[in-house]
Amino acid sequence: MEKSNDHDHKASHGGSGGGTTEKWEEVSPGIRTAETMLRLAPVGLCVAALVVMLKDSETNEFGSISYNNLTAFRYLVHANGICAGYSLLSAAIAAMPRSSSTMPRVWTFFCFDQILTYVVLAAGAVSTEVLYLAYKGDDAITWSDACSSYGSFCHRATASVIITFFVVCFYVVLSIISSYKLFTRFDPPAIVDSNKNVEVAVFGT
Repeated sequence: MEKSNDHDHKASHGGSGGGTTEKWEEVSPGIRTAETMLRLAPVGLCVAALVVMLKDSETNEFGSISYNNLTAFRYLVHANGICAGYSLLSAAIAAMPRSSSTMPRVWTFFCFDQILTYVVLAAGAVSTEVLYLAYKGDDAITWSDACSSYGSFCHRATASVIITFFVVCFYVVLSIISSYKLFTRFDPPAIVDSNKNVEVAVFGT
């Protein structure tokens, strides 16, 4: 029993070489539940943004227009679909006891949370640019505004983009949480004082 405890202590705090070591911590049920709910929340928002954009089309005396005519809106649909699938999968994994506390899965959450944040942010940003041109036009290239003729189309697209930015807000929080969970598993680097032959942590503990 003493050897086991001594081994755990060394695994947590490292040896005398001053290298960075991994800290293994069990996730409490309350924190696990909160993270699961936080990961589930974007699912509904992504689906809502996706459905609103998929149904966004309008036909009048000026002609027909659909989200499918604009690359930015197609990208937004795909980004929200991928995000919804990942959110549901990551929530299921996070809900499993001990599953989200292993180092490979902490790294996986960290990487994919970062990627999804930028993917959805890019979808919202490029769609916002398209909407701005649709509302305001561009006099420099004699491009008149389109929303004066296709108001309903623009309103639905705006609603989808706004929902997408709410998704971005959730993923910013998730990215911060996954970053914290990853980097707090490592000890701060240590500097060896050659005069006293002792290790001094760079950061306070």
